[in-house]
Amino acid sequence: MTDGLARGRDHGSHSPSLGQSLAALDGLNFFLADVQSGLGPFLGIYLLSVPGWSTSEIGLVLTIGGLVGLVVQTPIGGLIDKTPHKRSLLIIAALTTGIGAFTVTVNPSFSVITAAQVGTGIAGAVFPPAIAAIALGLVGSAAYTYRTGRMAAFNHAGNVVGAVVFGAAGYLITIRAGFWFASIVTVLVAAVTLLINPRLINNDVARGLAPSDPAARGGRKKPSGFGVLVQSRPLLALGSATMLWQLANGAMLPLTGQELALNNARMGTLFQAALIIVAQLVMIPMAVMIAKHGKDWGRKPIFLAAFLVLPVRGVLFALGVTPLYVISIQILDGIGAGIYGAMFVLVVADLTRGTGHFNLALGAATTIQGIGAALSPALAGFVADTGGFQLSLLVLSGIAALALLVFVLGVPETADIPDIVPNSSNPMKPQPS
Repeated sequence: MTDGLARGRDHGSHSPSLGQSLAALDGLNFFLADVQSGLGPFLGIYLLSVPGWSTSEIGLVLTIGGLVGLVVQTPIGGLIDKTPHKRSLLIIAALTTGIGAFTVTVNPSFSVITAAQVGTGIAGAVFPPAIAAIALGLVGSAAYTYRTGRMAAFNHAGNVVGAVVFGAAGYLITIRAGFWFASIVTVLVAAVTLLINPRLINNDVARGLAPSDPAARGGRKKPSGFGVLVQSRPLLALGSATMLWQLANGAMLPLTGQELALNNARMGTLFQAALIIVAQLVMIPMAVMIAKHGKDWGRKPIFLAAFLVLPVRGVLFALGVTPLYVISIQILDGIGAGIYGAMFVLVVADLTRGTGHFNLALGAATTIQGIGAALSPALAGFVADTGGFQLSLLVLSGIAALALLVFVLGVPETADIPDIVPNSSNPMKPQPS
């Protein structure tokens, strides 16, 4: 790699080989979204159509997969910090997800669905840190804000395509066809991953070290990933706030989609597709905004918007049940989740810069927030069974308000932490954006 390849917006100064790798990274985010798009909300709709499945059982089986992912999230992050074989991990995880998507259509019993969720839960723990590490290792922290926003935009675009396919297939053919589509797309995920040149990935920068850092050459020892997390009050506050955010957010979309499906079972997949598409279309400009202004506007003001809109969205969902009203409220999800997905990774990268444990700390922070995401379906499902969908949504809104308070009080601005450029002669010097 050449000096300064990651300065500013990385599309302006890279070699043809790096350009191919970055284009493949865009494709990876697009196709991977297609693979994953049906394994949450659409799985819940699918199981509603299978005799013997209740709302609480659906929430429980989704929670099991999430909890398994939590157990392996941090060690997977540590593995990604250490291994140069990040592409291989991505390919294995994608193929595992594709097999799981196909399996749920073969025999939708509790044991089979649970086994599939366990496999996809483990695989899903690989994707965020592996992709984040590859991107950081390719472009460095100076261009990482732009690259993260760009990857998020391609991911949201892939989610739109996946939702259209799942919705149309469910209405015109069978909801199982959407899961078959997801399985086939795993081949494309593997193909574009192989187009990323592993020699261009600086594995020291990919884990948050400057190339000139003694730890990158086997020198002084850096603290462990959990040590980085526990010793950083901002990281602990971020983990707490995002755990509450995920606990509130995780079940809102599946719960709302199930409510609409109960009123019109045949239209259930179309309603769910519309909910996803509306949100994802809004997420695309949110991601572009972060790519362009995520550094100069500051992290906290942008991230704050994601915490502000979530409680409002939950209350509005509880106030109406007509399809057009509910689908229109999903604009708020596009704003909140679109900002959240990109900013979470950026803030963790900021707070762990120079530690050498970015991916391990990202895994630990993701584990903490994932506790909320894993418990959300079960909590919402049991409350909905006992008190109805409206009460469940109001409970989630109260949790979202608490998340907002924790974020405002505990998470600082992180945009002014110095950048790292791969192979730069002075990698800790801030680079122009």
